[in-house]
Amino acid sequence: MTRPVSTPSGARKSPVTKAAETASQKVAERLQALRPQVGGNPALPDDLVEVGYVGGAYGIRGWIKVQPHGDADALLNARTWWLKPAAAVPAASAEWRVFSVGTSREHSGTVVAGSPAVPDRNVAEALRGCAVWVSRAEFPEPDDDEFYWVDLIGATVVNEQQETLGTVAGLIDNGAHQILRVVGEDDVERLVPFVEVYVKSVDVAGKRIVVDWGLDY
Repeated sequence: MTRPVSTPSGARKSPVTKAAETASQKVAERLQALRPQVGGNPALPDDLVEVGYVGGAYGIRGWIKVQPHGDADALLNARTWWLKPAAAVPAASAEWRVFSVGTSREHSGTVVAGSPAVPDRNVAEALRGCAVWVSRAEFPEPDDDEFYWVDLIGATVVNEQQETLGTVAGLIDNGAHQILRVVGEDDVERLVPFVEVYVKSVDVAGKRIVVDWGLDY
């Protein structure tokens, strides 16, 4: 009867096995080097905004391909991206990766970028699925009639009768325009279209938005 034969404890590993283990170890070491450190890489900023996710590697030279959540302006402007694995604990800075952007550009609805710290496709592919965050301070300056949604979160919303509707809890994109999701102290939720006919003024610095919207709408 044929029986399975165990590999002797003193047997040598094949060159293929050794090469695979060496490559895997190098990838792990590269990923470890991307972790933020207090005395080395920059510390984790407190104004990070999620702007996309890594879809995978791009090419063979260590570039990654990022799918932006909205427009790509923040990704293209920032020189440092912060990558967080899907399973990482938000408060655990050791789980984050620092991606110092060397070159970035738009490509077929995505942003592709390279970093000196990511030398080959294997390391780039290991970053697949990571959420990409950018410091708000690295966002490009918006035009006078434009606003970043992150700056509107928490703003107080009042109507022209000076009645407080609540605070902005989020924004919804219905395809045609943005909609403010306003939650009052009574937990009543109001959806106010973010269009000129309803939104009369926006004070980003003062975190205040005036709208033509009644309490009973």
